[in-house]
Amino acid sequence: MTGVRDWMSQDYDVIVCGSGSSGSVVARRLSDRADLKVLLIEAGGDDRRPSIIEPGRWPENLGSDVDWGYMAEPGAFIDDRSIPMSMGKVFGGGSSINVMIWARGHQRDWDHYAKVSGDAGWGYESVLGIYRRIEHYCGLADPQRRGAGGLVTVTQSADPHPVAQALVEAAAETGIPTFDSPNGVMMESRAGAAFSDVRLEGGRRLSVFGSYIRPVLDRPTLTVVDGVCVRRVLFDGKRATGVEIEVAGTVYCVRATSQVVLSTGAINTPKLLMLSGIGDRMTLDAHGIATLRHLPGVGHGLQDHTNFPMVWAHPEPIHPHGNGSEATIYAATASASDGPNVVMCQAEFPLCSPELAERSAPKYGWSLVAGLSQPKSRGRVALASSDPTAAPIIHLNALSDPEDRAVAYELLELVEQIGAAQPLARLGAREAVSPRALGMSADAFVRQSALPFWHQSCTARMGQDDDCVVGADLKVHGVQNLTIADASILPRIPAGNTMAPSVIIGERAAEILAAELG
Repeated sequence: MTGVRDWMSQDYDVIVCGSGSSGSVVARRLSDRADLKVLLIEAGGDDRRPSIIEPGRWPENLGSDVDWGYMAEPGAFIDDRSIPMSMGKVFGGGSSINVMIWARGHQRDWDHYAKVSGDAGWGYESVLGIYRRIEHYCGLADPQRRGAGGLVTVTQSADPHPVAQALVEAAAETGIPTFDSPNGVMMESRAGAAFSDVRLEGGRRLSVFGSYIRPVLDRPTLTVVDGVCVRRVLFDGKRATGVEIEVAGTVYCVRATSQVVLSTGAINTPKLLMLSGIGDRMTLDAHGIATLRHLPGVGHGLQDHTNFPMVWAHPEPIHPHGNGSEATIYAATASASDGPNVVMCQAEFPLCSPELAERSAPKYGWSLVAGLSQPKSRGRVALASSDPTAAPIIHLNALSDPEDRAVAYELLELVEQIGAAQPLARLGAREAVSPRALGMSADAFVRQSALPFWHQSCTARMGQDDDCVVGADLKVHGVQNLTIADASILPRIPAGNTMAPSVIIGERAAEILAAELG
């Protein structure tokens, strides 16, 4: 990178660390004000490459140089397998390497967040107003729930793949109601199926960085830098004053006069907090890190949507449309209480765990990727050492709660029922990767097939109890001028994909900070 000292020699009111689905929003909204100078820092690089822009190529980005490449520790309930914890290391973060699905979070989720935070601003009705303001929805009009003219373009496929069409019809045949969109009434219902809302336009991916930041890159109030790794937050007493960074192997310090915002994701954010002396005192002592603020909840509570893909073999190639995943189902199994407890999407190609792929993955086919939408299992993110360049230790603890395993067994039965329904059966495919096809018990299949949806969240939770890290204002407890704005603040994982809720977190953080700095 050239001109490093030029941008580092400037004074900034706010430093935002991470250009993903929350950080890009915070930086854009605060830089809208002429009286604030904002620095947006990204560890990765440019997002303008074919594997990112072309939506059907998203699998190529997993495990590549635009992925942090973290792996979870072997899990006791998934046969001691280590599974990947992919996160975007590029402008746009996860929104540049994900499957582009726009899922707002269920009404039940947002009302729960309002309850535990003690702030109605996190409730469904309030959040619905933000969604209406930021969206430019290209589907059927729904003035009560959808917006028009906002920064966030959301579309549905104009030409859904036959597999996607058949899946929605099969869901209906099994008693799951269908809707025009997964983000209208369906997000207030117990179950539903619809064609997915996606972040695509003109056959190209729309990242959050591309929508919020790229149009204003020439703005004098905003400085955007890439290839910059944040090592820790700097403090004067208990007031955050900037960040220590590393650029091309050299360490520098950059100062913020008003606020530091961590938007580095549910794995890197707790890591940075602990490296900065914020976390459990005994843990920090073990790594020789002086405790600035004892917050035992830092890094704890990690959640993801564990899924168990099944594959149907097809006699000839299936050419994916759009993002290759155009239909979404939320459903409630027999054990569900107050809403959907499973989420499904289809993949227009074979997708399963490496262990099962070696046994039976077909050359051609499609997949039904079904997982737990409200898991009870929780893990944690821990430090490997005090070295900022060391990868954190990730204990996902997938399926460690027996209730999750029970729901998983129910889920397998529902998936096989949907897969056997006439609309899908007419496609001429056969079960290739499933408990029945492989002659495996439900328990053995769950253990061998389990994968993450890469929706990491909940490691710096918002709330009012002693294990929470931030309050409803997203400020870190016990210190000043430090805000967290990413999915780590969620008290529990939302029912669906986390990109849209992360944008809401960014919008809320920007509103709160703008008012404070006003």
